[in-house]
Amino acid sequence: MKFVDEFRDPAAARALVRAITDLAGDNEYKFMEVCGGHTHTIYRHGLEHILPPNIELVHGPGCPVCVIPMGRVDDAMWLAEQPDVIFTTFGDMMRVPGSRGSLLDAKARGADVRFVYSPLDALKVAVENPDKHVVFFAVGFETTAPSTAVTLVRAKALGVTNFSVFCNHVTIVPPIKAILESPDLRLSGFLGPGHVSTVVGTAPYRFVPEVYGLPIVVAGFEPLDILASVHMLLRQIRDGRAEVENQYSRVVRDEGNVAALKLLGETMELRPHFEWRGLGFISQSALKVATAFADFDAEERFSMPGIRVADPKACQCGEVLKGVLKPWECKVFGTACTPETPIGTCMVSPEGACAAYYNFGRLHRETAILVGQGQGADA
Repeated sequence: MKFVDEFRDPAAARALVRAITDLAGDNEYKFMEVCGGHTHTIYRHGLEHILPPNIELVHGPGCPVCVIPMGRVDDAMWLAEQPDVIFTTFGDMMRVPGSRGSLLDAKARGADVRFVYSPLDALKVAVENPDKHVVFFAVGFETTAPSTAVTLVRAKALGVTNFSVFCNHVTIVPPIKAILESPDLRLSGFLGPGHVSTVVGTAPYRFVPEVYGLPIVVAGFEPLDILASVHMLLRQIRDGRAEVENQYSRVVRDEGNVAALKLLGETMELRPHFEWRGLGFISQSALKVATAFADFDAEERFSMPGIRVADPKACQCGEVLKGVLKPWECKVFGTACTPETPIGTCMVSPEGACAAYYNFGRLHRETAILVGQGQGADA
């Protein structure tokens, strides 16, 4: 790849759509894109409108901000409001709603909440403020967990005593299994996550074809990546195959990032269970700070409330994350819930399905409703 427009070429896209249409025939297919980055690409470039109508793409639980339950956000706000604490986090997490508002609201009430670009930035804040305790709100799949792992190693090497991590890193395989076991959804295959796979490789997904008999293609994030991956899924189905294929081979290696995986194994360990928004508690689906680094574990340093908080009744993020509902089918989408005033997490992050649909697909939805009501496209 030399230029990004190689992966946005209209002629190549048209050729792929023709090939997809021929392979699909008259059969109905439903493919889940696991990663929120794929959802963003699909909506931004209108891919759902150029695919044949018998191919449906549904969203999965691959947005790391979206899957954090309200109880963990409330714990984060409790930490931020403790005396002499500087609470640091990525920008998206500042606006995720808990039961008492967001971290931005906590900041407005006087808490020292700071947005950082990386956990190493948070460690730097700790070094520069030895009279304060600095907590980093660690979120994300295996994609971002290595940067937290590097920071833990650095903090230990430097002997920093006023730094800890509130670890909310999650893992990708257990929620895919939960989706496959769900009676609410029947899928034809998966567009496998690209970013996570740069770390974990392709081997962890073998259970999808081996146990459930479904194809999975690890996909890149450009429009032609998505279309090529859909074509590869259909080709597997046509050939009677169910395998793990790697469309994103320019970035993803089958073995993953061996050095990053080794570092994760040294600094983190699996939790027995963890709550996911919309999916409930899933066994061994998240990471915690390893015992060897317990001095940097905020959950060991502080006695947090740890109360489970139910989502607002009006919010249907759970159904969106499971692919059961499209964003615009949620009762509060685009009215009470917008990116400026989010009720649920799916409307916060740019990778969230609701935010992506609101920003790139809402007008198409409204036009479809008008046409369905018989008002015509010129109404």
